[in-house]
Amino acid sequence: MRSRVTWAVVRGALRTVGRAGRSVRLGYRHGFESGMLVDHLYAAEARGLPGIGAAVDRRLLASEEARTVRARGALLQQALREEIAVRGGEIRILDVASGPGRYLLDLLAEDQPGSQLRVVCRDALPACRARGRRLARERGLPEGAVTYEPGDALAPAPLADGGTPDIVVASGLYELVPDDETFLASLERLRALLAPDGTLLFTGLSSPAGTERARQVLTDRNGARLRLRHRPAEEAEAWAMKAGFPAEGLHSRTDASGVCTVTRCGL
Repeated sequence: MRSRVTWAVVRGALRTVGRAGRSVRLGYRHGFESGMLVDHLYAAEARGLPGIGAAVDRRLLASEEARTVRARGALLQQALREEIAVRGGEIRILDVASGPGRYLLDLLAEDQPGSQLRVVCRDALPACRARGRRLARERGLPEGAVTYEPGDALAPAPLADGGTPDIVVASGLYELVPDDETFLASLERLRALLAPDGTLLFTGLSSPAGTERARQVLTDRNGARLRLRHRPAEEAEAWAMKAGFPAEGLHSRTDASGVCTVTRCGL
């Protein structure tokens, strides 16, 4: 157990030397839970102020927390590829808390035999939406393949054209939802958005590893201490059943470290 003095030293180092690296600057500017920081961790390209900036950022990108974020993204991409392969045809995907949506743009840039993807990325942060549009242009994606919209992840609106998504994604959302009542209400809302044979994919933390460090050292977009909630896969699936998803459509997968999970909820 680290002492208060130790945590104070770590916080001090992050606020001073740490700011030379892009990861920490993004965290303090947008929140350490923000899609802007997650996108930088996915890209894993060390950047920073002249001098020690890149070296500081490289160290942070190699941290356990950054590796966990990338493992979560890889796990989610794997689940999406499998879902897309099974469905085929035109598939509508809605991510209710997408950030720039880099992992979805990578999927769109891949060859998906027999499938035509239409993606809607929603995020409350304008910087995330602007970054996503830039990434889409850089990849040369066809017009209409991806749309960026503002949105409330916990109270998502239906698709603008009145259609229903085949796949809804909630990545990095429920790790930030501390109370089970809000978690359940959100699952119910997402189930209501889905097409009759739709699938919800959401991420979670199956282990408390790193949650205390985050609370002691990191801050959210409002400057408050970052509080993460872990829910083992069995618990997450139990809440999904309470939200109306059938037991036979539930399946969770965990990364090699046993820290992050992706839960599939099929109707």
